[in-house]
Amino acid sequence: MPNKTKTENITSTSQLSSTPFIDIDAYAPKAMANRVGQVGIAKANLGFLTTLALSILAGVFIALGIQLAMLVTHTATSNYGLNALVGGIVFTMALILIVITGAELFTGNCLIAMSFFARKISGKDLARNLIIAFIGNFIGALSMVFWIYVSAQWTTNHHLLGAKILITAIDKVNLPFGVAFSRGVLCNALVCLAIWLCFSARNNLDKILSLLWPIACLIACGFEHCVVNMWLIPMAIVLKGNRFVIEAAERVQGGNLDIATLTFSKGFLIHNLFPVVLGNLFGGIILVAGVYWFIFLRAPKK
Repeated sequence: MPNKTKTENITSTSQLSSTPFIDIDAYAPKAMANRVGQVGIAKANLGFLTTLALSILAGVFIALGIQLAMLVTHTATSNYGLNALVGGIVFTMALILIVITGAELFTGNCLIAMSFFARKISGKDLARNLIIAFIGNFIGALSMVFWIYVSAQWTTNHHLLGAKILITAIDKVNLPFGVAFSRGVLCNALVCLAIWLCFSARNNLDKILSLLWPIACLIACGFEHCVVNMWLIPMAIVLKGNRFVIEAAERVQGGNLDIATLTFSKGFLIHNLFPVVLGNLFGGIILVAGVYWFIFLRAPKK
């Protein structure tokens, strides 16, 4: 007679085979690369007006994010350490809005160069997407210059918020070419790494947590993001004509403020935006998209 106290084996092959398997783990890097490739094809096939509209939204979201970062750090006595980290953490809101709503960000879209390297889209497709995204981001960011100015939020705390924006912009337009370029490289390497991590996610919470630290790092370290600068520097150019903002900035600086270099054409477009865009392209396309294409999507030699 069988021993009834003997524990039955509940992990038999037949029982396991009848149990449905639900995979809740994050996607592995190889699967992430394939997902990026598919998204690259989808973005290449988006219509002009759809891409432009989504790009304008991304520019708006970035402007709102950096405005929030300026707000929460404008009373800090230092731009470094924990103060900078807090600004970076709150700025992540911008990328959360972009990723979850499906907006088109010029810097993040550099990652779809993986599809180009894998010969799934043409160079023309990639250039078209990036050019439309760049223009749309610029329109969105500049539109927020108008709305933030009209809202008078820059007058917060006796114009100290406006002073923070002004001082930050002056520092940006005075960066040497090599410094602006290298900071652009590092910035978009982090942006594209953050987007890359999102392709491992199975839900929105995963995406938010994936974005948090790379994006916080780029802001805390003072790296250069061209779309951020599309709002911040034009906003400062508008504010430099306000004497209350100038006075507040000079109180913070402890002396006279040199605003001669804060101009739209030479200061913003030539001295800042040009090298930063080049750096963003290199960091995103070569250092992230190119590297992960080489590792995961490159066709092996026979």
